[in-house]
Amino acid sequence: MNWRLRSLALLVLFAAFGLGSAQAQPAVQPTVDITQVPVAAQPSAHFDAEAATEAYMAMIPPASTARSNAYFEGGYWLILWGFLYSTVAAILLLNLRWSARMRDLAERMTRFTLLQDALYWGQYLLVTTVLGFPLEFYEGYIREHKYGLATQSFWPWMGDEGKSLLIGFILGTIAVVGLFRLVRRLHNTWWIWGAVATLAFMVVVVMLGPVYIQPLFNKVTRLNDPKITTPILRMAHANGIPTNDVYQIDASRQTTRMSANVSGFANTMRITLNDNLLKRGSPEEIQAVMGHEMGHYVMNHIPKSIFFLAVVIVLFFAFLRWSLGWTLARWGERWQIRGVGDPAVLPLVFLLAGIFFFVLTPVMNTETRTQEKEADMFGLNAARQPDGFAQAAIHLSEYRKMRPGSLEERIFFDHPSGYDRIHSAMVWKGENLELFEKAPAQPAAH
Repeated sequence: MNWRLRSLALLVLFAAFGLGSAQAQPAVQPTVDITQVPVAAQPSAHFDAEAATEAYMAMIPPASTARSNAYFEGGYWLILWGFLYSTVAAILLLNLRWSARMRDLAERMTRFTLLQDALYWGQYLLVTTVLGFPLEFYEGYIREHKYGLATQSFWPWMGDEGKSLLIGFILGTIAVVGLFRLVRRLHNTWWIWGAVATLAFMVVVVMLGPVYIQPLFNKVTRLNDPKITTPILRMAHANGIPTNDVYQIDASRQTTRMSANVSGFANTMRITLNDNLLKRGSPEEIQAVMGHEMGHYVMNHIPKSIFFLAVVIVLFFAFLRWSLGWTLARWGERWQIRGVGDPAVLPLVFLLAGIFFFVLTPVMNTETRTQEKEADMFGLNAARQPDGFAQAAIHLSEYRKMRPGSLEERIFFDHPSGYDRIHSAMVWKGENLELFEKAPAQPAAH
């Protein structure tokens, strides 16, 4: 088995090296200046939100629309192929008894149960990483370069992949060792306490992410440009956000995407924008995007997401308890798995998790999309930059489908569509035209 894995790893890396010279193709750029408000979107007594929306949509070149549609729709298939790929990998590990052999090897190396779990996890992570590398390489490197969204050459990309692997080993070891310890000590209620432990672990990781994990991949610095920070901090203070800092990351070393995010939890929560947004976005666009991100903070979306995940995790562990009992009774002996507390059961756990969350994809997307819609409306009211918001939607059209069907959006979109976002901004603008009308000149004092 080890010889086969080494051969497969060398083959994959050789193929990756040969394809690593792929060059990024620039995205199709708008042929007009999107910072110029189109005539139909300018404030007037006859302002019409529908016409204004279509005027902004018309700024996107047809070639760009076709390209982003192909990219985004290809993502639908990747969801399916990722699910099938991981399912086949898990079945191979079980039916070929590789999982049982990895457990046996860990037991031969040490008599301490906790170390056996850690050693098994290390083997499992290595094997699944090698098996999954072709799809990861296509999805994360080849495809991103094909659509002009990636800026990294092969070896820097591999460096980030290596960091992810190391983080996965450390965090995974803690989780696997802890959960198997719970399973062995609490035979009847392990699924309840497992859900509690998993949620607590996720909260800790969310808290540590901005401070200890993000800097491993990107340089995080305070933004010191008063032209950018002053209006952002004014908006933050006006909405009760106790911060005097705005952060930026050098995302351009990896991607051309423009973005910002709210990360962390409690004392580590921060709002961060990437340098692509700073380089390519107008001041109005930056304020609109940051207003959206502040909406996540003010509306407590991270705590709400944690509560939602708590419900999902409890349901998953209940499903896991029932499904493990059924599958092990039917095939456990064939797979040489001794029970729920046997680390060799891990491929089966991930297989069942894949099925559970694949079915739950529309639900997970809807929960996120709902929060994003709420943040959009907060951002419009906070920043009062509907045209900047429309500009941001146009930039996002480089890799997001702008005008999906209703069912398509409900199933696959974890953000509102670009059309929906522009339309919401124009509706808001139509209801607040007085904010954009020039004040009449005051007569000179005598």
